[in-house]
Amino acid sequence: MRVTSEAMNGGRIPDRFGKKGADINPFGIPSRSVPIRIEDAPQGTVTYALLLEDKDAAPVCGFSWIHWIAANIRRDILEEDDSAHATDYVQGVNSWFGNYGREGSIGYGGMAPPDRPHTYELHVFALDKELTLESGFFINDLYHEMEGHILAHERLTGTYPDR
Repeated sequence: MRVTSEAMNGGRIPDRFGKKGADINPFGIPSRSVPIRIEDAPQGTVTYALLLEDKDAAPVCGFSWIHWIAANIRRDILEEDDSAHATDYVQGVNSWFGNYGREGSIGYGGMAPPDRPHTYELHVFALDKELTLESGFFINDLYHEMEGHILAHERLTGTYPDR
């Protein structure tokens, strides 16, 4: 499986996907999601799941910050800002949940590192089944549901913001 993204290419993530961007939701959270293209999925792939996380957040908040989790994706392309308009896959809560509850944290909650540039990881999983998850699921639900059903996994990285 090959996963690509203009935003997550091992370099600098463009400003529009985080706190320097123009797309901010009513809770003050960056809301323009990164584009993703998936090619050469393994035979037997039924759906995809994704996770966008910031492990560099651990020294600041005590845990790896989840910016986006989604499951039951059946498309090979997620356009830029797809999270805001998608109705054909389910999205879980991100780590903004602690500040804004479920209403303010379902879907993409963009990059806003408080201390220095952080490296973000986008994980895409090819799965052999549709997961039994509903909108607002948590990351532990995702991992439990994926167990034994991951056909392939790819990881992309990028750094935000530029200093």
